[in-house]
Amino acid sequence: MAAPRPAPPPQPVTHLIFDMGGLLLDTERLYSVVFQEICNRYDKKHSWDVKSLVMGAEKLIVHLRKHGIPFALATSSGPASFKMKTSRLKKFFSLFSHIVLGDDPEVQRGKPDPDIFLACAKRFSPPPMEKCLVFEDFPNGVEAALAAGMQVAMVPDGNLNQDLTTKATVVLNSLQDFEPELFGLPRYE
Repeated sequence: MAAPRPAPPPQPVTHLIFDMGGLLLDTERLYSVVFQEICNRYDKKHSWDVKSLVMGAEKLIVHLRKHGIPFALATSSGPASFKMKTSRLKKFFSLFSHIVLGDDPEVQRGKPDPDIFLACAKRFSPPPMEKCLVFEDFPNGVEAALAAGMQVAMVPDGNLNQDLTTKATVVLNSLQDFEPELFGLPRYE
């Protein structure tokens, strides 16, 4: 069996699109926070640091804002799920230029179809279709971004088979490892 072809080298981008799931939010610990909040009603202690739920994204988001680089969120979550997952992080998510949820009328099909990323890119003004970099953590999301004609920075779960990461433009251990200059963006100071 032939080895998979490596992804082409990174090209300059002007806009970024983030998936949310296990990429921006540590959803497992977020669910634990929600569980703990329920426990609080019964006088149990709350011991989680909400800031730590934003997984290494804060540095990158602040950097993008500082340099005026547009970025948006495209998540398969519906409104109720999104509200629950982000209720304690409203300020962080208000930094995104726009947010496209899975129930958006333009999102007819879920990943690996490109609908969600195409809908998200169209809302930038002007739409930068081929100049978008998508941050994803799952192979279906990588497929969707590539089908939309976009590059992908993948931050896979450590347990994911490495064969499932070969199509991504770059593979990172965490968002903290992202090197903006690889995609023609200003480097961190």
